[in-house]
Amino acid sequence: MAGKDWPLWEVFIRSKVGLNHKHVGSIHAADAEMAVENARDVYTRRSEGISIWVVESSQIFASDPADSDALFEPANTKIYRHPTFYEVPDGVGHM
Repeated sequence: MAGKDWPLWEVFIRSKVGLNHKHVGSIHAADAEMAVENARDVYTRRSEGISIWVVESSQIFASDPADSDALFEPANTKIYRHPTFYEVPDGVGHM
């Protein structure tokens, strides 16, 4: 197995302490260790990053943008999400 037959990995780089990792691209690699090494060589050649995450593309699951209305519907219609839906026991005084 070589080159394009290797799994595709998504690469995320954190540029500075305190910042989030950001998706910077994809690479092919035989395993996670090789993916990190290849990501370092391709995406941080000028010391742009302090941390690298790699995730095999086949392991990433995402919502469909067409489902966004139902998925991100405001909680107003979902009473069970409101704390007023539950009875607070008498022993709990800090709520």
